[in-house]
Amino acid sequence: MSMISLHFSPTGGTKQAALALAKGLGTVNQEVDLTALTLDDMTIGHDDVCIISVPSFGGRVPAIAMERLAQLKGHGAKTVLLVSYGNRAIEDTLIELYDGAIATGFTPVAGVVAVCEHSIMPQFATSRPNQADRAELMAFGKQIALQLNVDKASALEIPGNRPYRVFGGVPLKPKTSRACNHCGECAQNCPVGAILKSQPNQTDTTLCITCMRCVKRCPQQARSLNPLLLFLAGQKMKKSCNLYKENQLFPR
Repeated sequence: MSMISLHFSPTGGTKQAALALAKGLGTVNQEVDLTALTLDDMTIGHDDVCIISVPSFGGRVPAIAMERLAQLKGHGAKTVLLVSYGNRAIEDTLIELYDGAIATGFTPVAGVVAVCEHSIMPQFATSRPNQADRAELMAFGKQIALQLNVDKASALEIPGNRPYRVFGGVPLKPKTSRACNHCGECAQNCPVGAILKSQPNQTDTTLCITCMRCVKRCPQQARSLNPLLLFLAGQKMKKSCNLYKENQLFPR
């Protein structure tokens, strides 16, 4: 038996949460980065244990993460689903991930919701998952580990609605300043290939999902969102994002 962590984590918060959860489950033997443009060949066995972790983008699983998950075959492996969110709401993200996991042959046995620093507006859930969050997620993992020999797929109740809510994307897209030295770091790491290596100062806004990886990875701090639009969006979200929210485990 191997433990496999499959994560779509553009800015690192989702991966942090997944690894904290994994500490309670056992030892991760393999990591699969779902942000990679091309996935390496891999085999998941029936006796393996998997953690699939994604962020919530507008209450949905990022479409590209679902596409890459669909390329895999779960072969009935017991799987823990983790959704991270920036302190607003997960809405239909967890149930969409559950449906996607079932469709690709995984057997979901538990769902976890983890609060992580908002990737676009870091004033919300700043520095989460923090030490207390990581300890709680590890405790969730230990609790789940005790139940891995029990088939809970049919009894797993998780929040969300079908049909899923409509998400039209984020209108804010990163722009590049004159500080860009064309190093290509952003192009190399863009999960959707929205930045050409030959023109790293340009962004294809029809492909960009505003995952903020390019902004976080840029060594020159040359990429950012429009500050005025970002401020207005932050004001609009303040009411829903300011309250402290807890991590959750399903089934409880």
